[in-house]
Amino acid sequence: MRWVVLFDDAPEMMEHRKENKQQHVDYVRRNKSEIVIGGGFKEDQEGIFVGGMWILNVDSRERAIDLIENDPYFNPTHRKYKLLLWGKVLEDETVEL
Repeated sequence: MRWVVLFDDAPEMMEHRKENKQQHVDYVRRNKSEIVIGGGFKEDQEGIFVGGMWILNVDSRERAIDLIENDPYFNPTHRKYKLLLWGKVLEDETVEL
């Protein structure tokens, strides 16, 4: 199943990002078979990160939550998330980014 995770970061999350960046990158790399793609959102090129998104390919909602909440970037004080099951209009077509 494909899931979309939309992250919403408080401004205080920037410090947490700086402190945990390498651990986060290593975590995503270790789980790249399930974290298909991800990245951060900024309002403009010079701005701070205000959130992010992951596309997951996992068997259950529970596994998606496990991946999210065990990521070194996860900090419930500074980062909220919304988890949504995602379907494609053209199910039989592969999309390359």
